[in-house]
Amino acid sequence: MGKIFTLFLTFICMQGYTQINTILQPGNAKSLKKYETGVIISAEHAKMMLIPWSPEIIRVRVVQKEFAEDFSYAVIGKPAGTFTKIVENKDSWVLSTDSLEVIVNKSPLRLKFLDKKGNVRSEDYNDFSITWQGSEGTCYKKLFDDERFIGLGEKTGNLNRRGEKYENWNSDMPAYSQYEDPLYVSVPFFIGIHDSTVYGIFLDNSTRTRFDFGASTDNQFSSFTVPDGKINYYFIGSGSVAGIIKDYTWLTGRMKLPPYWSLGYHQCRWGYYPESEVISLASKFREKKIPCDAIWMDIDYMDEYKIFTWNDEKFPKPSDMISKLKTMDFHLVTIVDPGIKVEPGYSSYDEGVKNDYFIKYPNGKLYVGNVWPGRCHFPDFTKESVRKWWGASFRALTDPGVDGFWNDMNEPSVWGQNIPSIVQFDFDGHPTSINEAHNVYGLNMARGTYEGTKALMNGKRPFVLTRAGYAGIQRYSAVWTGDNEATDDHLMLSARLVNSLGLSGVAFTGPDLGGFMGTPTKELFLRWLSLGIYTPFLRNHSVVDSKDKEPWAFGESAEATAISLLNQRYRLLPYLYSAFYEASRTGMPVARSLAIDYTFDEKVYWYGYQNEYLFGDNILVAPVVSTQQFAKVYLPEGNWYRLSTGEKYIGNSEVIVEAPLDDLPVFAKGSGIIPLQSVIQNTSQKPSPVIELHIYNGTEKNSFLYYEDDGITYKYENGDFYSRLIIFDPLKKEIILDKPEGSRVSKFESFLLIMHDFGDLKSVNVNGKNYAIGKRSEGERSIEFPLEKDRINISY
Repeated sequence: MGKIFTLFLTFICMQGYTQINTILQPGNAKSLKKYETGVIISAEHAKMMLIPWSPEIIRVRVVQKEFAEDFSYAVIGKPAGTFTKIVENKDSWVLSTDSLEVIVNKSPLRLKFLDKKGNVRSEDYNDFSITWQGSEGTCYKKLFDDERFIGLGEKTGNLNRRGEKYENWNSDMPAYSQYEDPLYVSVPFFIGIHDSTVYGIFLDNSTRTRFDFGASTDNQFSSFTVPDGKINYYFIGSGSVAGIIKDYTWLTGRMKLPPYWSLGYHQCRWGYYPESEVISLASKFREKKIPCDAIWMDIDYMDEYKIFTWNDEKFPKPSDMISKLKTMDFHLVTIVDPGIKVEPGYSSYDEGVKNDYFIKYPNGKLYVGNVWPGRCHFPDFTKESVRKWWGASFRALTDPGVDGFWNDMNEPSVWGQNIPSIVQFDFDGHPTSINEAHNVYGLNMARGTYEGTKALMNGKRPFVLTRAGYAGIQRYSAVWTGDNEATDDHLMLSARLVNSLGLSGVAFTGPDLGGFMGTPTKELFLRWLSLGIYTPFLRNHSVVDSKDKEPWAFGESAEATAISLLNQRYRLLPYLYSAFYEASRTGMPVARSLAIDYTFDEKVYWYGYQNEYLFGDNILVAPVVSTQQFAKVYLPEGNWYRLSTGEKYIGNSEVIVEAPLDDLPVFAKGSGIIPLQSVIQNTSQKPSPVIELHIYNGTEKNSFLYYEDDGITYKYENGDFYSRLIIFDPLKKEIILDKPEGSRVSKFESFLLIMHDFGDLKSVNVNGKNYAIGKRSEGERSIEFPLEKDRINISY
């Protein structure tokens, strides 16, 4: 009997093993049926839906049985395309939009995406395309010989992802290494580059997805894998990297313009308390004339780390403290974590239990995890009523005057980092487990924070920062790159992470300047600050047990250098805010990997140059470690000018340049247009009425859209803004300030035109009248004009 039972168990185990490891593919296509704007293709073992979301975006859904209800936290763009032509051949169907062709091979079912010129952008791997192994599904794509991959959000490793594999599972990873994966944010979107063509793929699946860019496939195929078997991706076939980013952010949304003050310098540490220390800190910035706009408060401002409370001993009168800060033109940002302390009588706990706001096990028992307050319940941010409750709770912070909100620990993180997979979520009426809800937890927490504080702030823009997120996080929040270290490795990695997030639709991002963990040397602090000046989000932050890291903490000479660097940041604000406006309109990041504008220049992917990037349209930044005083820099095609000295360099070349701690290698692009203002101490202070308009000589026509609004409200959405297109055409030898748009009057009254490398220029013609032009230096000529409301034509 024992032998029979053993044989039976062996048989059952073998059957189970066979079932789990059986490879299922769609098989041969049998029919095609038109469905609304798209088509459904029935195959032997699967169904495929193809929908043209736009002429350049094709959505692909593949299931083994029937299509489930459609739902996404990431996608907000509505389908607005159609197949303009469907042709059936013996072996295939050809589906056309105005921009793309999709060839659907019948036997077996395979997809190939082409542009209208017949260039293959992407195609399924010939031997196997989509497979299911148990519940896991994988899509395999042909790997082209010269193919590169960029993007995928907050990922370490090289700019070119070729030969690497990655996993998407938001994780609390303090002091992460240069090649740690995964980190805090999951954006399953990448851009492929090969044969002078580009494409994008966004895999809209919030489970623990995996991407393999030919890591171990003998250069045959790349793949992406979903544990729940739901193959649901968007193919984006725009003709450039910039176009793909624009289409991706149309699909998943773009950032709203942040409050103007959030572009300034932020001072933070764990933690500043009591109230007297915060006021003293603010006063010291103003006494020393160190530009700064915001002071941040970590978990110590709360009562026993309970969210939406204040510590009565450390901060007995938060309203009075914040009023004092506001008289000094400081904004206050406070941290909020998702864990709600289990404590009857604590209002957030009582309300959450009463109204069923917390995540729970399948039997209805509330999940408990330990974080800063101790035993905690966690809000189910995938439920609309919870997001509204959470957002309304911020009144405890907005009423005293807080206007910046820092979402932390929202991967979600618990001590041990293992919330059981059976924990349940509402998922906005699509009940599921944490396996699907985990990666969108931070996104929905940020959403609740942004929507709630926006409603509470009487028309003012809130500033929201998050550590965790998913595709679409740019709609609600800025992102910082988590708990880094005070090392040169992390300095360089910070640039790469910021650029990768930018490639993935997140424009407002930055690292903890100087490293969160550990204490930087004076040299590392200054080098990181010099890089931070050219990073979208500029925050100095450090862990509780580190030494002081304020700008004056490294001695008088370092303080003087820090002031000089921060002055440059504030001078750049007109240029920087215009770049943020572009991000809000097109999704173009503020910090731009050179792969965007110089996609097919192989040197931008080289290890030594992969960290270089454009800051806005016209400034190239070359990060350098703190121990080097010289740097080897690659300058792409065109003319380039050292921003600090005006020295000219011919592009498409590798150059060795000086890199002192007070002068990071930063270059203006030939034909570049860079507006600068006078030095100010904070964004509430009005600059000089004269704006400098720097034009760098070049060979290509260039334009720059200058932008202003009140920096506080959403009135710009109703026309209360000032924008002006500035055009430089070196062939026609003219500079044009087009007629302004919007109802707002510029804060500047005149502009000082500063022309770089225009030879021995004596005069310019403005709207038909000649003016003598002054000589500022050997390479600069300048002249000042009123900022008239009509078009200004300048020829030379």
